[in-house]
Amino acid sequence: MVALFWGGTFIAGRVLAQAMPLQVAAFGRFFVAALLLVWVAFHFEGGLPRLNRTQLLITVAMGLTGIFLYNMCFFGALARIPAGRTALFVSLTPIVTALMARLTLREGLGSKRWGGIGVALIGALIVITRGDLTRVMRNIGESIGLGEILMSLAVLNWAMYTLISRKAAETMSSIAATTYAALWGLTFLSVGAVGELSAVDWLALGWQVWVSLLYLGAIGTVVAFIWYNQGIRSIGPSRTAVFTNLVPAFGVLLSAVLLGEEVLASMLIGGVVSVAGVFLVNKK
Repeated sequence: MVALFWGGTFIAGRVLAQAMPLQVAAFGRFFVAALLLVWVAFHFEGGLPRLNRTQLLITVAMGLTGIFLYNMCFFGALARIPAGRTALFVSLTPIVTALMARLTLREGLGSKRWGGIGVALIGALIVITRGDLTRVMRNIGESIGLGEILMSLAVLNWAMYTLISRKAAETMSSIAATTYAALWGLTFLSVGAVGELSAVDWLALGWQVWVSLLYLGAIGTVVAFIWYNQGIRSIGPSRTAVFTNLVPAFGVLLSAVLLGEEVLASMLIGGVVSVAGVFLVNKK
């Protein structure tokens, strides 16, 4: 479900990107998310817990890596390189997360699960390249510029967020950890967005923009981030991160249903292969 919700953020994000500056769009998403997360925390858990020094540092690190730095690097990369090339980097996130978990948490996966990560990656690449896997080699062979560096940093920051969330799960609930991370991330994002807020004619925005903003904040952030953190708590960072390889398939499916975009056979095949890889990683 998290992968499905994040697949929808590509559509909503596209709507926002056409209506306002990217930093304002990111700020608006997490402003809505922060308000809802605070309400969720008080409604379901009676409020937010007082943080000790360790918890404070952990939640600051979550907000800095998974929200602020990831969004800045991701949108900065999108402004410089094609979306397809960006997606190739995103599909590497599970492998980077698994490697970092192995080095820092000593989390062993075994040969079957490493194979599953590889299968899920191949499925994602089939979707992204529309069945032309040679495009991957051509893209890799292209020169490395600022966009590629930013996208590599985005992947690294998301992997770090995933691992830090595992640490947060030891001492606080998923709701509390996600809420504090969103509040810290919103604080960092406000630094860059405050100067651009006045450039947006908020009253002239269409209903599609407001629906997209609400979707990104409520579903793509509040629900998805809480469930993602619950997944990390339940099955570990490596097995949770592999589900992100389903995001391209869901993005294609939702684009076809909501925007009428074409669905190729290679996209369906890639989606099935990704599901098979995720199954191998998480099969008991």
